[in-house]
Amino acid sequence: MGRGQGKEVSVDYIDLPQVLSARGTVRLPGSKSISNRLLLLAALASGETELHDLLASDDTARMIEALRSLGVGIEPLAEDAFRVNGVGGSFPVRQADLFLGNAGTAFRSLTAVLALAGGDYRLSGVPRMHERPIGDLVDGLRQLGAGIRYLDGEGFPPLRISSPGPCAAAVVRLRADVSSQFLTGLLMALPLRGVETTVEVVGELISRPYVELTLASMARFGVQVIRDGWRRFTVAAGSAYRSPGIVHVEGDASSASYFLALGAISGGPVRVEGVSLDSLQGDVRFADALAVMGATITSGDNWIEATAGSGRLQGITLDCNHIPDAAMTLATVALFAEGPTSVRNIASWRVKETDRLAAMASELRKLGATVEEGDDHIRVLPPASIRGLRPAAIDTYDDHRMAMCFSLAALGTPLRINEPKVVSKTFPDYFERFGAVTRAVPVVAIDGTSASGKGTVASRVADALGWHYLDSGALYRLTALAARRAAVDWHDEAGVAAIAATLDVAFAGRVISLAGEDVGDAIRSEEISAGASLVAALPAVRAALLFRQRAFRRPPGLVADGRDMGSVVFPDSMTKVFLTASVEVRAERRHKQLIEKGIAASIAALSLDLRERDERDSQRSVAPMQHSADAELLDTTNLTIASAVAQVLDWVKKVSERG
Repeated sequence: MGRGQGKEVSVDYIDLPQVLSARGTVRLPGSKSISNRLLLLAALASGETELHDLLASDDTARMIEALRSLGVGIEPLAEDAFRVNGVGGSFPVRQADLFLGNAGTAFRSLTAVLALAGGDYRLSGVPRMHERPIGDLVDGLRQLGAGIRYLDGEGFPPLRISSPGPCAAAVVRLRADVSSQFLTGLLMALPLRGVETTVEVVGELISRPYVELTLASMARFGVQVIRDGWRRFTVAAGSAYRSPGIVHVEGDASSASYFLALGAISGGPVRVEGVSLDSLQGDVRFADALAVMGATITSGDNWIEATAGSGRLQGITLDCNHIPDAAMTLATVALFAEGPTSVRNIASWRVKETDRLAAMASELRKLGATVEEGDDHIRVLPPASIRGLRPAAIDTYDDHRMAMCFSLAALGTPLRINEPKVVSKTFPDYFERFGAVTRAVPVVAIDGTSASGKGTVASRVADALGWHYLDSGALYRLTALAARRAAVDWHDEAGVAAIAATLDVAFAGRVISLAGEDVGDAIRSEEISAGASLVAALPAVRAALLFRQRAFRRPPGLVADGRDMGSVVFPDSMTKVFLTASVEVRAERRHKQLIEKGIAASIAALSLDLRERDERDSQRSVAPMQHSADAELLDTTNLTIASAVAQVLDWVKKVSERG
């Protein structure tokens, strides 16, 4: 986790603070596309193959499980390394039920290989995989005598595959304008026929760099494909895969795009290791797009580095047929560019893990962008300034690239990424790597007991630093007041949580407004203070207000006071302070405040109320008030406000100097 990079990970979401800058080096995980190609070719080859730097992800796990189910021996050697005992083109297991999740590369290539290998197989996946078309590949395979039956909808998985019938066809006509994986799967399967076979491509072949990757992978295993432009591909008679011995997997160029974008937007430099601009992976060309937008790109042997240029990035129009995955990153980078960015020739987005065109448009609009969505393009017009980006909860649609590309928006606003574990498909530790190279907006968290002076101390520390100030207690007070006005009982957890989620509040200096009304005094009454303590103990209310509090974390920094700022809301705070004082002194302070406002009060009653509130706040089941081990303890019983402020500022200074 990077310094200042706070986030809460749960089953449902991860909260990313706004990022000030990014710099550092990231060693890329192995390419998903290369990993799954090499796994399958190693399985089909004669001899043993050692695969090193293999991507550890859901997609490769599905491929490994399927190959093992087919009788292929695959054993781990070390981290990211496996030994594959090739079967020489004939799988020992001739009948199997294979579940391939949402791994498109595994599903399409195994469909082709099993259709020509012989046997009885059932291939299925998650519901979304059953919505991804495969009809063009099946049509091509049937021309070669393959026995393939759709088990649900025509043209879509799941599939039943049986041994192919006799067929002397030497030419296959294949549409490849929906997915290049159809051509990839068919080409990798053709050596199993043993006779010369030519594939003629019908229509425009999309994602051509991925086909080049397939041809290069096959060549590493001894099969040369004769190519006539992008229209005809021929596999010679007698072609057979042979193990090259030891093979290393190149770093993933698609994953590189996120970190190169970080460097280009934030200043950088950010370097990715494991891939170079000479790679056959099409997504390395994303670096060229960043350069056209104004970033500085440098590279060397097995690395690429991105740094911001002299000014703001400029919007561009780009045909992204050759970089369909990295094009998603480009659409998010558009949020930080001057002028519109148009990403074109991306119809294939419609049939990926989700309908990426619709999903990208929806989530970009949440952040404040104006988006035009077409059949095969998307045009993104960002807010007039980066400050116009809005905090948002980003939905990921069970699509790993949605989670990763939208993380870049944290360079302009706090974010919530829903279902972040989808990154396990290709980059399981993505958010840890992201945190390691980014620096978040700093936070000073000041927690403590009621009337200990934390609000006054926190606001003056914020003024001294020139930072923003969050009175978190005000949000709970506002919730209590809004609930009372709506006649919702403070013990009605669902009702109060619904109010908390839709609070119409505004903070302008020291003025606090609810639905346009200044309620600064109203929320400080003893009745509302007691109500705030009650609603703050409700888990659903705390959950509803958690991201709202985190959204206050804006440059240049934030000073936040409350009960759980350092322990729950901002656990990565640069400085944590816990304020306390004796109950007697706190009661006297509260009594003085009330008398000055013309409100009658009893010190004895105030003392009792404070004791009860302390117990309630410290004993609640969710986010109890506590002095955490990493927080500085400051007893203000015998301190002036000025002395307390000076002490906190001294702690902040020491942490900054250690920086």
